[in-house]
Amino acid sequence: MALTGNSSPNNREFKVPNLPTSSVCDGIMTTRTTNILRQATRPAGMDFSGTWKVYSEENLEDFLKVVGAPQMIVKMRKEVKPVLVIEQNGKDFTYTMKTPVCTKVHSFSIGKESEITAVDGRKFKCTVREENGKLIAVTDKFTSVREIQGDEMVETVTAGAVTFISRSKRV
Repeated sequence: MALTGNSSPNNREFKVPNLPTSSVCDGIMTTRTTNILRQATRPAGMDFSGTWKVYSEENLEDFLKVVGAPQMIVKMRKEVKPVLVIEQNGKDFTYTMKTPVCTKVHSFSIGKESEITAVDGRKFKCTVREENGKLIAVTDKFTSVREIQGDEMVETVTAGAVTFISRSKRV
């Protein structure tokens, strides 16, 4: 039996299949645990919801050049550590990247194709999948692996021979 629904910290609403709440078996009344355990669980490390502040980025400039970002964007982005706001509702995600210059919002569902708009307006088709608590996004330009490691979120993005690593802490 699968439980589905919103398991974000602020909303604990779940859909439980319609099952009888009690039954009589050999004259003994039993109560189903679905009445008691109405909260779905997710694998450890899969709670991406929250506000994250990027504190470390490795190879950002090389990555932006490889994916064809304009020089103005490369220069601006080197000086900024964005704030990421992630809202996770089951398999549906809303990802917001905030910088002093702009805010970009991207929504996607695990297993469904979506479209990413880069800071410079270019659009990429993307499908995100979940594997072992990691979110893996694949486009024709790069592959991103986002995971929770302890109290930080680490994103490793590979484009050609360049690997960009971004580390964030919850705020």
